[in-house]
Amino acid sequence: MGKMNKDSNSYTLIYTAVMIIIVAVALAFTSQVLRKPQQANERIDKMQQVLRSLKQNPDDKAQVINVYQSTIKRELLINDKGDIVKEFTGSELGSSEVFYMNTKNQYKYYRKDATTPLPLYEAEVDGSTKYVIPLNGMGLWGDIWGYIALNDDGYTVYGIDFSHASETPGLGGEIVHEAFSSQFDGKHIGTLETGVVGIAVVKKGRKVQNMDQVDGISGGTLTSNGVNDMLHDCLIPYNAFLGKLAKGTPVSNDITTEGIN
Repeated sequence: MGKMNKDSNSYTLIYTAVMIIIVAVALAFTSQVLRKPQQANERIDKMQQVLRSLKQNPDDKAQVINVYQSTIKRELLINDKGDIVKEFTGSELGSSEVFYMNTKNQYKYYRKDATTPLPLYEAEVDGSTKYVIPLNGMGLWGDIWGYIALNDDGYTVYGIDFSHASETPGLGGEIVHEAFSSQFDGKHIGTLETGVVGIAVVKKGRKVQNMDQVDGISGGTLTSNGVNDMLHDCLIPYNAFLGKLAKGTPVSNDITTEGIN
């Protein structure tokens, strides 16, 4: 068989196809090799976010898992009646379906069907029980999210931590800094009389009746509005559970695997 003419169209097509296959295989291999370290880093990052809402921030990443598993006592799924339908403890913490749940999608499912179970973290800090609720919303340019830790009275904020995908540095991106998040400490997301109402994020100097409020970010109005809406939309679904805490009503266990994905 003679040599293929390198100037022919057939040679060019075959050569291109072979190179595409080689590059595709190399990229797939690289992606597979890097995926596990990426997943491990994402897991640690999420643990750190939850812990920051609880004012726990271990300096050494190697300590994060231990601090998380000693601080978080239970990862829970609760229903619209405020009852626990599934729980994870011990070695399951940080690797359960609650931890890995796509909460952005879960809130979407909840808005279509209020019987959709929602995630909750039960923690212990300095001998006191705290409850951490995931937050998901939209800022000016993209997703914003975070975690809010509440005292066991159901309505008082212990701490909060925010993150974002693409908010403007120096403006909306300021939600990640303590100067903004620390304003929420000690604020109330509602009362026994009103139930959960959220916390108003408003322009400095503005007053809102019947709600605790914090100052929004100067020059970051749309991001501030996104935080305001996120707090309302993500806390309201927990109204029944938090109301039970506030009233001192025991939260019942209705643990089952039926209907939970």
